[in-house]
Amino acid sequence: MPGERKPTAPGERITSVDALRGFDMFWIVGGRELVAGLLMLFMNPLPEGLARQFRHAEWIGFTAWDLIMPLFLFIVGTSIPLSFAKRLERGQTKKEIYRHVIRRTLILFVLGMIAQGNLLEFDLSRLHIYANTLQAIACGYLIASVAVLELNIRWQGVTTAGLLVLYWLLMVLVPVPGHGAGTLTPYGNFAMFIDKIILGRFRDGTTYTWILSGLGFAGTVLLGVMSGHLLRSDKPPKTKVLWLFGAGVAGLVLGAIWAIWFPIIKHIWTSSFVLFAAGWSYLLLALFYLLIDVLGYKKWAFVFVVIGMNAIAVYMAAQVFHLQFIGETLVGGLARHLGQAGKFLELAISFAAVWLILFWMYRKKTFIKI
Repeated sequence: MPGERKPTAPGERITSVDALRGFDMFWIVGGRELVAGLLMLFMNPLPEGLARQFRHAEWIGFTAWDLIMPLFLFIVGTSIPLSFAKRLERGQTKKEIYRHVIRRTLILFVLGMIAQGNLLEFDLSRLHIYANTLQAIACGYLIASVAVLELNIRWQGVTTAGLLVLYWLLMVLVPVPGHGAGTLTPYGNFAMFIDKIILGRFRDGTTYTWILSGLGFAGTVLLGVMSGHLLRSDKPPKTKVLWLFGAGVAGLVLGAIWAIWFPIIKHIWTSSFVLFAAGWSYLLLALFYLLIDVLGYKKWAFVFVVIGMNAIAVYMAAQVFHLQFIGETLVGGLARHLGQAGKFLELAISFAAVWLILFWMYRKKTFIKI
């Protein structure tokens, strides 16, 4: 029976975190195309305001699709205090945890090079060293892990604020040759200047920046860390929901205010973007935690939990393979005669096939972790 539950025990898994992680991966593994295809059965083409939410903002601004990557980083941060607490409870030393952190950071970085860096092509002319979400996670995870292991919660918060302010000051005060200081155009900003110097010909050629933006990546993960501390605290569940909701509203407001001087730009991961995206992430976590772990409504989230328990595996599959090929192969002939409904059928079959594989892994307790 649904109803408010007792506080989560220290070693107990928080289902809402797995569900939210799976919700995020759902959009990457085909959910965006599936939902857009469903909507297009009733309105084709989609109204521009709605269609815009299914793609990234060109430069300044924020869309729903812009939330996918920061939400992934945020949830990684949420899991850090929960994971480290379990490791300490099992008797692991800080040195052993550091070994795990370094190993995980390196694996994430290599997987990122496989996913978008063309590593497996063994062609130096096409190699991109730092160009993927998993590498952003690796950077943020490493910095956040050191902060959690070495600093108390208050100083972790100070570190988060310090990173965001430092990034802002560097971006607006340091002059870029040929552009001057404070330039936030795609190729005139300081973060791009740093990437060009350090990555050189191994840069991915897009307007996304990575090295200096690592300060922002760490900020996003650390804001997630704060939610993890809250979830494992002894506060009453409803109080946790209120704190998460309040943090979400604060993130949106502060991000919007900061954007007056430092615009919301995902491509360079500005500090205002970090706060604004974290605001939405806190609100989503508050909603999922309230429905699943406080009120006990779990059945609706099972489809996401299955995905969330193998998030890295499904992310790599989506990056390396053309998953929509499954639907094209199985029902492509029929789909050609059904118009828009046929396209939706292909997408639905592709997603169902991937989910069933993940469900089989879930039933077999096969969870790919690093």
